[in-house]
Amino acid sequence: MGILNVTPDSFSDGGQYASPDLALRHAQQMVAEGADMIDIGAESTRPGAQPIDSTSELRRLMPVLEALVPLGVPISIDTRRPEVMRAALAIGADCINDVQALQVEGALDAVRESNCAVCLMHMQGMPDTMQAAPQYRDVVTEVGQFLSDRVQAVQRLGLAANRLLVDPGIGFGKTLEQNLALIGRLSELAPEVPVLIGLSRKRMVGDLTGRPISERLPGSVGGALAAIARGAAVVRVHDVAATVDALMVWRAVMSGPTELRGNER
Repeated sequence: MGILNVTPDSFSDGGQYASPDLALRHAQQMVAEGADMIDIGAESTRPGAQPIDSTSELRRLMPVLEALVPLGVPISIDTRRPEVMRAALAIGADCINDVQALQVEGALDAVRESNCAVCLMHMQGMPDTMQAAPQYRDVVTEVGQFLSDRVQAVQRLGLAANRLLVDPGIGFGKTLEQNLALIGRLSELAPEVPVLIGLSRKRMVGDLTGRPISERLPGSVGGALAAIARGAAVVRVHDVAATVDALMVWRAVMSGPTELRGNER
């Protein structure tokens, strides 16, 4: 899943792809590099980010989404607002990636009548406060229970399991140690549905490597491979080409030479 932020204030690439033309070119590049899906975000959810209203979010999102739909690649919308979900689905979005796991009133209704995929994420607190000393007794147990509860709740209300993914929310109300515990025990989280992981360029990579955001590519790729090795079905990344290449080599090594014949570039 390639990340396309159309925000002025995202932590890594805020403002770089704010116009539809720039966003389209970047999306085309990510698809050419091997992205299976593009995830568009029009509201920053970085730690400390201030919320915007739905009008502002739609003003940023809709021209970019309209430009990207003809690409023919699945498009995910990173939003928590029901009105934004409805508008995006009406013009061709394929997935809703919700940091609040469809808990906002009206969010479930917004997706229930479509056939879109839905990613349910865990977040302790809200973006503006979530990194203020997050507390858990057992982060893996608590996050896993939340995700399982949300999966069961939305299934009871009409969403089929084959439409769902879950995301433990790396960096969303978690310390470095808590993030590492979640990735290390990924197989224990909501085993009934696929898991999505997003750690690309995040603070945990900087904490581990001492690198600024602009130098976190190797650490991000290493984290993505570690998550895949522990069962992640989808990795949400800024740097598609590097991640795809690393995954290609990793798979070849893990599967052995008999699987390579006919698959080499």
